[in-house]
Amino acid sequence: MFTFFYTPNTCALASHIALIDAGAAFKATRIDFAANEQQSPDYLRVNPKGRVPALVTDKGVLTETPAILAFIAQSFPAAVLAPTDPFAFAQAQAFNSYLCSTVHVAHAHRMRGYRWADDAAAIEAMKRKVPESVFGCFDLIERTMLKGPWVLGDQYSICDPYLYTLARWLEADGVDVTRLPRIMDHRNRMAARPNVRQAVQEQGG
Repeated sequence: MFTFFYTPNTCALASHIALIDAGAAFKATRIDFAANEQQSPDYLRVNPKGRVPALVTDKGVLTETPAILAFIAQSFPAAVLAPTDPFAFAQAQAFNSYLCSTVHVAHAHRMRGYRWADDAAAIEAMKRKVPESVFGCFDLIERTMLKGPWVLGDQYSICDPYLYTLARWLEADGVDVTRLPRIMDHRNRMAARPNVRQAVQEQGG
């Protein structure tokens, strides 16, 4: 059985959904950011980065959402959560890497500008830029990456819970979601899936 560490309203929701999609046996353990549990000695022994998600397996600990999602898909091939063709799988990885390295970082400038600057004015400038920068990321996905009805086309995959998770933050980031009809259609269809509802409920959100 896996042990899965998460915090509500974070990117950990994507892996939580995928674990349910895969039919994996896992124990979900909540890390309370408000109580700074991510910096506790016990959790830092699991994930020295002090972030979520983290997945404890019999081979060791995995961190970073793209890696966890790929591991889940490849560990439970019967669930068909990722393409088996090497090029198609690389395309899925490219999409998830974009969410991780660009979209999530653009979002983080709203609340965690202190990671990149100490100057208060610079941090405020980062916050003001978020509606524009986050919209730019999702507009690119809307126009060029979302093949539909799912991210990779007709087949649901590990890309879909990840996109859904980040799209849940759009309004808080100040993005006009009416300008992203395909993203919103995808988000609504994801929200209606039983496994998604279960993961959201288990996380208390």
